[in-house]
Amino acid sequence: MTATLARPAERAPAHRTGTALRTAGRWAGALAGAVAIFCVLLLAKGADPVTALGDMVASAFTGASLEQIVVKATPLILAAMAVVLPARAGLTNVGGEGQVVIGAVAGAGVGLVVHGPAALPLMLLAGAAGGALWAGVAAALRLAVGVNEAVTTLLLNYIALDVMLYLIYEPWKDRHGSGQPATRPLEVAARLPLLSGTAIHMGIVVALVAAVAVWLVLRATSFGFKVSVVGGNPEAARRAGLPVARLILVAMLLGGALAGLAGVVHLAGVEFKLRPGLTTNVGYVAFLAAWLARHRPLPTVGAAFLLAAVTVAGDSLQLDSGLPAATVNVLMGLVLLAVLGWSRRAHR
Repeated sequence: MTATLARPAERAPAHRTGTALRTAGRWAGALAGAVAIFCVLLLAKGADPVTALGDMVASAFTGASLEQIVVKATPLILAAMAVVLPARAGLTNVGGEGQVVIGAVAGAGVGLVVHGPAALPLMLLAGAAGGALWAGVAAALRLAVGVNEAVTTLLLNYIALDVMLYLIYEPWKDRHGSGQPATRPLEVAARLPLLSGTAIHMGIVVALVAAVAVWLVLRATSFGFKVSVVGGNPEAARRAGLPVARLILVAMLLGGALAGLAGVVHLAGVEFKLRPGLTTNVGYVAFLAAWLARHRPLPTVGAAFLLAAVTVAGDSLQLDSGLPAATVNVLMGLVLLAVLGWSRRAHR
């Protein structure tokens, strides 16, 4: 009798190991399928898939490339958290790109007028506030007139870009520069310091701390529990007495603040001035990272690093294989579709 009762417990580790191996195998199969389709597309463009993929892998694992992966992942992590947090409240924040831009604009505005050691902290605060206010517009429209936030946040991206372009073409343009539309560079005190002996700036610390904070908030606080309840069933949450409107607003504001922080971190750590193409689609790639990890904070960090590595490695597709720069975006999309398709099938 005792031996019979002990068998399930004895089998539990083996069962968990088997499940983990099957899951890993399915993930590997999904990714292999995405790569196989990508290889077919490379063949259609006249490129050798083996050579192209080999060049990608080789270019991604040099010392300088590894540093660039960390640098590119930094704003992606923050902007992805701007998708993760509202998603727990049932919101779809497609406006990370615009919130990143407005964060950079707000940070640059402070950096151009404030000098000395106070410049950088004030820039970070201004960037977070700018992103929060920009996301708040979409949240207000959702709560006041019922407009879907996926639509408003997406459209606000274009308005944010126009705001930045107006500023760098007109009032904020550097009159003593090269003539290109850009602001004057930030002074040294307004830039993020580098980690010793590397090209990696301190923004990565900010991003990782923010990701852990989001994970803790969603996992271990009453606010995180309430937000999850609202995201799961808003009507049930309302009948239970939860302040649904306020929770939705706060989740969206916090998400926008994180995206705005991504913008000012990218500005103060890499760009040092506003210019066209400042964000290089950070918000959109971050959206993919969040969905790739199914809106789980810590796995989203890994997804951000993965997409950053694909972006850095993808440069070789253009330089070595002569393919269009947008080819790497096709690979990202295939990876996302493969993983989401597998996840949906596994859920069923």
